[in-house]
Amino acid sequence: MKYKFKPLHVVICTSLFIVLFNNYSFFKEVLKIYPFSLENSLFLLSLIIVLFLAITLILILFATRYTLKPILVFFLIISSVLNYFMVTYHIVIDSEMIRNAMQTDYNETFDLLSVEFFLYLFFLGILPSIFVIKAQIEYKPFVSNLLSKLKYTAFIVGIVLLIVFSLSKFYTSFFREHKPLRYYTNPTYFLYSFGKYISKSYEVAPRFHEVGKDAKTVHVEADEKKELIILVVGEAARADRFSLNGYDKKTNPLLEKEELISFSNMYSCGTSTAYSVPCMFSLYDKEHYSYKKGISTSNILDVLKETGDISILWRDNNSDSKGVALRVEYEDFKTSKNNSKCDDIECRDEGMLVGLDKYIKNHKNKDILIVLHQMGNHGPAYYKRYPKEFEKFKPTCKTNQLEKCSTEEISNAYDNAILYTDYFLSNVIKFLKPYSKDYETAMLYMSDHGESLGENSVYLHGMPYLIAPENQKHIASFIWLGEGEMRKEYDEAILKQNRQNLYSQDNLFHTLLGLFEVSTDVYEKRLDILSNARINEGKE
Repeated sequence: MKYKFKPLHVVICTSLFIVLFNNYSFFKEVLKIYPFSLENSLFLLSLIIVLFLAITLILILFATRYTLKPILVFFLIISSVLNYFMVTYHIVIDSEMIRNAMQTDYNETFDLLSVEFFLYLFFLGILPSIFVIKAQIEYKPFVSNLLSKLKYTAFIVGIVLLIVFSLSKFYTSFFREHKPLRYYTNPTYFLYSFGKYISKSYEVAPRFHEVGKDAKTVHVEADEKKELIILVVGEAARADRFSLNGYDKKTNPLLEKEELISFSNMYSCGTSTAYSVPCMFSLYDKEHYSYKKGISTSNILDVLKETGDISILWRDNNSDSKGVALRVEYEDFKTSKNNSKCDDIECRDEGMLVGLDKYIKNHKNKDILIVLHQMGNHGPAYYKRYPKEFEKFKPTCKTNQLEKCSTEEISNAYDNAILYTDYFLSNVIKFLKPYSKDYETAMLYMSDHGESLGENSVYLHGMPYLIAPENQKHIASFIWLGEGEMRKEYDEAILKQNRQNLYSQDNLFHTLLGLFEVSTDVYEKRLDILSNARINEGKE
């Protein structure tokens, strides 16, 4: 006769397993602030107990005769997966990271998987789940079970309160001064973040708020040339890895030959594509932006389109536009269907330039804005982001398991991807140069966010902004003002003087309005990077 477990016994075993084997990152971060010592030992032990009791309480409250095993298996599987990503890449999973993951395509997801991932999943998720599935559990009648839940809940809450108040000196600082530590609790913070993500994503859609309805282009001279501007949205490009900004490796050998202004102190409003891209196109600044506001308010593309004088095209070689290009012409360049520059690894950014001549010809009577969304330096498989001929910096990390590579190898692979971006961006400028005779041309480049390359054992991006390292927020950005009329409209001495000013993605909305000479009540001159260098003030 097989031994029959009580539900509480299985819950306790599962909770204890998760705390001891799937919370390495949490206790590692805790020990950085509360090093193991005689003074801290009781507090550290209490943290283990409190986390164990918290997970136990959640399982007790939501588990019934029919849901106990599925919930326990879910907790084991999800905590093993989260453990892998937190240990391997030193990231945390908040609501914006979940949103970013939900909007990631198959190829990007595959880049994150490895042999170690499946080992974590098997030993820390599947094996204990098999034990749960096979366990013979003896359930009480409904009323008895409900009374037991109430009794256990009261007992657990009482124990937790007793611990917290007994060690109030420690827990006061833990909750008030070290709030980021809670980001690492597995899977409790994920469950909180997932709930937050669901509530934000599926709440009743707010009424769409149209802004810039008064937008119109202002042309001082009747025979003034139309404007042709290409905006390149980069991916995970750090400012400090552009030799344009003083990096000792020549990662921008082609761009350095061009007359452009590199904004060396540009910062993102987020640390993930899903957040930063809609934020950078939004009217709202970082302080006032939210996902809800972003999807329910006209963005800069909508305002430019409102003029009726500007044709807009978005070409995407990344996941998608994150909702920015919903109301303008959009083309997907992630597959060979549209992208003619695909190799055995992936479709290349330079393919987005093919066929643009035809688009320009078909819209010759209007100003034109073309947005190119790069694959750029999307990690962790940096070695896939560039063709073989761009492997200049060696040795390189040729795996998505960054923890297996040296800092030098990761750095070289990342820098080679920057080198390919240099080639792509120089080709954008090369493409625009012949049009300088007939158009006022310009090219603006701005990365969506930065990237961690192992500094302090942190990789990739997506950390909560509050605790994100500088490298995930300090982004590469520059502008090239053509070879014709556009360049003559700006005082380059002032632009060069301003290149080291502190800017952010908040400036993009208003800078594009200024470039296209659009008059609207939502334009703020102080946020237009180019405004004080514009020679003809009447064009604002």
